[in-house]
Amino acid sequence: MNELSVDGNRYSVRRATAHDVRPIVQLLADDPLGATRERSDESVYERAFAAIDADPNQFLAVVADDEAAVVGTFQLTLIPGLARAGATRLLIEAVRVSASVRGTGLGAAMFGWAHEYGRSRGAVLAQLTTDKSRLDAHRFYERLGYEGSHEGFKLVL
Repeated sequence: MNELSVDGNRYSVRRATAHDVRPIVQLLADDPLGATRERSDESVYERAFAAIDADPNQFLAVVADDEAAVVGTFQLTLIPGLARAGATRLLIEAVRVSASVRGTGLGAAMFGWAHEYGRSRGAVLAQLTTDKSRLDAHRFYERLGYEGSHEGFKLVL
């Protein structure tokens, strides 16, 4: 299933290539938090992309419209673990949908695709983190059935 149909529009989901790095970064920077975190130095993104692309447990996806424009992205990480009886978890990060297609149902379709990707690779749990200030995102995730179950912590290294 590498195609999404949303409200009569068709989108393709595929593994990102180096050519997609710039439009992905533009999506990441197109929100209040991303605008303060992302940089203009493309070399940092090229190095990061190379590491992601080389890791078999990573899937950096782009979602393109019928004109091949990148309108969405997300990064999926399969995490094998001992906890939960040796369960594999699917981590969903860096989800962005272009402002031009927000509210159309594309985000929900992307999550449906991600969930199926995880299930087909043995994941039994999908998880994500989201900044506490992203209240609209919280409501969206809850509509998809996600529950706020943990308190997250981070330390800048």
